[in-house]
Amino acid sequence: MPTLPKESLLLYKQRAARLVQTGDKKIEIKTADGESHSVRPKDVILLHPGPVANLGLLPPPQGEVMAAWELLAGETVSLAELAELAYGEFTPAGAWALWQMVDEGVYFSGDVDAVHVHTAETVAEIQANRAAKAAEAAAWQAFLARMRAGQHPLESEDRYMADVVAVALGQQSQSRTLAALDREVTPESAHWLLLRVNYWDEQINPYPHRLGAILQAPELALPELAEEERRDLTHLVALAIDDEGSQDPDDAISWEAGRLWVHVADAAALIHPGSTLDQEARARGANLYLPEGTIPMLPPAATPRLGLGLNEISPALSFGLDVTAAGEIENVEIVLSWIRVTRLTYAEAEDQLETSPLREVEALARAFTARRQALGALDLNLPEVRVRVVDGQVTVRPYASLYSRNLVRDAMLLAGEGAARFAQANQIPVPFSTQERGLDLPMQVPSTLSGNFALRRLMRPSQTKGEPGLHAGLGMAQYTQTTSPLRRYADLLAHQQIRAFLSGQTPLDSQTLAQRMAEGAMGISLTRQTERISNRHWTLVYLLQNPTWTGEAVVVENSGHRSLAVIPDLDLEGPLYGGSYELDQVVPVTVTGINLAQLQFNIHPR
Repeated sequence: MPTLPKESLLLYKQRAARLVQTGDKKIEIKTADGESHSVRPKDVILLHPGPVANLGLLPPPQGEVMAAWELLAGETVSLAELAELAYGEFTPAGAWALWQMVDEGVYFSGDVDAVHVHTAETVAEIQANRAAKAAEAAAWQAFLARMRAGQHPLESEDRYMADVVAVALGQQSQSRTLAALDREVTPESAHWLLLRVNYWDEQINPYPHRLGAILQAPELALPELAEEERRDLTHLVALAIDDEGSQDPDDAISWEAGRLWVHVADAAALIHPGSTLDQEARARGANLYLPEGTIPMLPPAATPRLGLGLNEISPALSFGLDVTAAGEIENVEIVLSWIRVTRLTYAEAEDQLETSPLREVEALARAFTARRQALGALDLNLPEVRVRVVDGQVTVRPYASLYSRNLVRDAMLLAGEGAARFAQANQIPVPFSTQERGLDLPMQVPSTLSGNFALRRLMRPSQTKGEPGLHAGLGMAQYTQTTSPLRRYADLLAHQQIRAFLSGQTPLDSQTLAQRMAEGAMGISLTRQTERISNRHWTLVYLLQNPTWTGEAVVVENSGHRSLAVIPDLDLEGPLYGGSYELDQVVPVTVTGINLAQLQFNIHPR
C-alpha cells in the first residue's frame, strides 16, 4: 500500500479524517469532532492528498455538479476526474462534497477510483423508491400511533393487521405489529388488540381456527345403499327421542313382547372400512357442535338418507335385547332392518311415559339403573346448557331435567352392553369404552353440586381399548359405544366390525382396529376441546350482550380465602369474590370484568 501523504483527506468509518502522523504500522488521524485515532492504513480510504489543515474548512465549492452529472451519465470516472469537471479543479473540499453525493447514492455510486454516474432513469427510480420508503415509514408510524391510542385502523392499514389476525387464529407465531407495540406475540395478546381497536368484535370466535379444527363439511359423494337382506320391523312403534331442533336423529327405541329394540342409523352401509369417506370421518372423530352451527363428520347428504324418521322407512342396525326384571341382559340379537320411526322431543316423550312403549322401557331402564348403581355407577348431576348463536344473538338455556333423558340414556347404554357381549361372544374386535375407578375415589360422595363437582375432579378419564374392561363411571363390566354412528367415529367403527361379521366378511384385525381407534381419538379430542372453549367464548359474549344479567351461583369449592362457584344457568365456573362462603351456599351474583381474549371474568355477590 503506497504511503499516505501527511495532512491528506481520508475517509474513516464514513467520516472525514485528516492524517496527522505516519508510522511503521499505524497512522494517527483526527476526525472532524477533534478526536484522535491510531489506525491501520488499510482502515482508511484516501479521498485527496491534501494538504488539509482543518476539517472544519471544507465547505462545498461553487461549481456545475448537475451539469457534470448530465454530461457523464452512464459513464464511470474517478473521483478526481469528476471533481475536475464539476468544479474545474480537484480540491479537498470538492472531493469531500462529491464523496458525500457518492455515499448518498442517488446521482453517483461506487468508490474513489470508480464513480458510477447514474442515468436519469436510474436517478428517477432511486428517488421514487426512497420517496415510497419514506411514505411507508411515515404510514407505519401513524398506524402504530393509532394502535396505541386504541383507534380503528384505516382500510389501507389492513396489511399491517394481517399478521395480528394470523397470530390470533394460531396460523403463525410472529407479528411485526405486536412486536412494535411491545406486546407479547401470543394468540391472546393478538385477540385483545383486535378487540381493542374494533378490528374484530365479540362475534368472531377464533378458537376453532386456533385449535386447528376442520371447519368445512366433507365434500365427498356417497355410494348408493346396497341391495341386501333386512328384517322388516316396520310394524314396531319406533321412537327417536332428541332435543328440540336436533338435525341428526340416529337412534330409536321399540318394545316387542318383552324385548327392547334399539335401532341405530345404518351409517356403515354407506361408509365402508378404509374408504375415503371412512378416512375423512376418522380424521374428524366426531361431529363438531359449535354454537354457530354444526360441522358434520360425514357428508351432509348422509343424514337425510340415513337419519331415523327423516324418511317414511329408514335402514337401521337393530339391537334386540332380552332383559330381565333385574336389568340383566339375557340374550342379544343384532340385525339389519327396515323401521318406521316417529320423532319426539324429550318434552313430548315425558308426557308419554305412562303409555306403551315408553311405559315398558321406563320400567326396564329403572331396573338397569339400579343394577349399575349397585356396581358403583357414578351418575354425575352437573349443570348442562345449550349455547346457540342466531343472527349474532346468543342464547344460553339450561337443559330441562326430564326423566325421558335418563330413559333414553339407559336404553342406549343397554345397547352398548349388548353390543359388547355380542362382540365378545363372536370374537369381533370392537372399540371397548373403559374407565378405571381410581384409588382415591371415595365410596360415598354427597349428592350436592359441590359433591358432584369434587367427584368429577377425581374421576379418571375414560379410554377406548381393544379389550373389554370395567367402565367404573357407568357401573358396567363391558361397554362399547354403538348408538351414534352418524356423529361419532368410534360408533361407526363398531358398526363396521359388527356389519362385517353379519355379512360373512372378515372384520378388521385387532392391530388395524387399534390404529384406527387411535386416529379417531385424536380427532375427537380436538373436537371436544374446540366445543368446550367455543361454548365458554359465546357464554361470555352472551353476558356482554346482557350487561344487566343477574343470577345465582353455587359454591362448589373452598381453598383458603378463595371460593370457586358454578353458575348453573350458564354452566360457568369461576372464582367468587367478596366474602367467606359455605359449600353449596347459593349466592345472588353478577359477572363483571369480562376479558374475552383471555376467557376470564369475575363473579361478584350482589
